[in-house]
Order: sequence, then structure tokens, then C-alpha cells
Amino acid sequence: MTSAPRRPLPVARVTSAVVLALVASLVLGACGLVDREPAPAATPSATASPTPAFNSQFTRDGTFQSHVKVGTLDFVYTIWPTKSTPRTNEWYPLGDKYFSFTLQAYDLSRKLRDPFRTKRRVYLGQIQVSSATTTSSGDVENPYTLDADARRITFDPEPLASRYGMLITSPKGAFELRNQKIGPLAADTKGVTLTFKATVWIQRRAGSRRYVPELVTQEVPIAIFASKTPTEAQKIPINAN
Repeated sequence: MTSAPRRPLPVARVTSAVVLALVASLVLGACGLVDREPAPAATPSATASPTPAFNSQFTRDGTFQSHVKVGTLDFVYTIWPTKSTPRTNEWYPLGDKYFSFTLQAYDLSRKLRDPFRTKRRVYLGQIQVSSATTTSSGDVENPYTLDADARRITFDPEPLASRYGMLITSPKGAFELRNQKIGPLAADTKGVTLTFKATVWIQRRAGSRRYVPELVTQEVPIAIFASKTPTEAQKIPINAN
């Protein structure tokens, strides 16, 4: 038995279905676009501290300490801003900026509380510090230099000493120099790098009369922030640090 031919759907019904499908597709697509819309970038805080263009632990932490290993000896340089200019984020090209530093040696082959006679003596002879600025123009200045017999300039007027220099083995000896000045710099200065060089004499073993020389070097980057305002230094006692 032959079935009757199927009649086509009315044109109006087909058109309505297509329109509904298109509308649904557009709505879903719009939702997808909304979901993928990136969040607006956060607005920087107006009170945020300026970020230095010169990487410096001294500036970031307000101090710098390094450990230079020579065998089982640990040479510790510590550099910090003095009370005259303590805020390192306010070290600007103009004006004077002040720092202090120490150098001490630790005999790691012995325990901290071991008798001092069992530790190797280390004597500091000559202490040298040079400097170089980093600027936008590429010009270089040398705002701070030092080259001296350590025992003649250390904070202690009567350091323990020998013909090799002054004793810096912890806990009996340490070299300390206070209130060192970095003067005005070029306006485009981004940073200053200090290079410390200490000529030391190391006892071969505890009780030995033989000493060997060593040069202990450390670089310390210091950031300088752009400003037309001079660094403001406070008056402090000559022996303050």
C-alpha cells in the first residue's frame, strides 16, 4: 500500500525556527565573550615606595652583609646607613650620604664557644675601598675612596695588633669604620657600587708562627633615587653609627 506524500512545513514555521536558533547562538556567544573579558588592571597605590632602577640589597633591606669564604674561614662584611641618613629610599644625587662598615673573621673549623687559643688568628693590614657610579649618560664618577692601614683608622684606638696588622678574629677583634661620606653626584646617577678589598694575613693553624696573605673582596651596590631635593643629613655625635 503506497503511503501518501508528506506535505512540506509552512515557510513561516521554518523561518521562525531558524531565527530562534540564531538568537540563541548570539546570546550564548555573547555570554562567552563576557566570561573571557579580562579583569581591569589594578591601579598602583599612590603611597607605594619608589622602586629603584638599581638592584641593591643595601637599599632594599637597609643593610648589607656578606660572607666571603676562604677555606674554613668566614669573612663577614657588614655595611649599613648611619643615623645621619638612615632612610635608604631617600638617598638622592644631591647632598651627602653616610654609611659605616665592619669586617670580622670567623674560624669555622672551631665551635663558637671554643677557647680563643684554639682558633686561627687573622690580621687585617691594608683596607681599600673604591667606587663607581652608574648613570643614564654613561659617565662615571668615583665619589668615595679609601686606602689606609686598618689599625690606624679603625674605631678602636688600641686594637690588638702584630706586625701583620690588627686582629679581626671573632670574638676578640673586629675592624670598624663609621660615618663615611658619599658626596653629591651627577643628577642622572642611578646607583653607586662600592668595592671593598682587605689584605689579610691568615695563621696556618692555631699556635703557628706562619701566616699567609689573602685578598678579601666584596662589591656593594647602592641605589640612588632621582630627585632634585638633596639628601637630608641629620647632625649626630662624631662617634654615633
